[in-house]
Amino acid sequence: MPDVTPTVFVVDDDDSVREALEGLIREAGLRPQMFATAREFLSHTHVTCPSCLVLDVALPDLNGLDVQQRIVAEHAHIPIIFITGYGDVPMTVRAMKAGAVEVLTKPFADETLLNAIRAALERSAGAIDQAAEIQALQERYASLSGREREVMALVVTGLMNKQVAGELGISEITVKAHRGKMMRKMRANSLADLVNIAAKLGISH
Repeated sequence: MPDVTPTVFVVDDDDSVREALEGLIREAGLRPQMFATAREFLSHTHVTCPSCLVLDVALPDLNGLDVQQRIVAEHAHIPIIFITGYGDVPMTVRAMKAGAVEVLTKPFADETLLNAIRAALERSAGAIDQAAEIQALQERYASLSGREREVMALVVTGLMNKQVAGELGISEITVKAHRGKMMRKMRANSLADLVNIAAKLGISH
């Protein structure tokens, strides 16, 4: 079984900061993984478990905001908490707009950081659940025949079976048969369910 203990990644080039944060995170019952440089962190293999990143803004190799861009693009389930040695309002605004959970100015209270970490891990778990749900829906959608997809696309716009039949040039009975199979495959119990599923999959007219 893979270890699914929530993981807190820390990227800071200051040895003493890494050491202090490692102890704090471990005491909180979480798994710390420490990195001295951004490149070291980015080259690390990331498993999909609830996790977050405590990231120093001023790193010797890459700017923290540049790292944030990479993380958002490649590892959306890893929320970021920035730590900085100086208060920089424009940087804070940029970081928060790009989705950072928090920007903390050193020195900060242990509990302040732990609260931010807990919020970030909760967000991470939610993102993982959402991604798993979308993947399951995509797999169900992939199991539909071409005709079933056509029927689904028209049904979610609110068309009745008779109207769908007219659009596709097939009989109403055939539409009902395709619609029944499609609803079972998509595990939709109602039209409202199906519309919700279509919205999640980005299927709209």
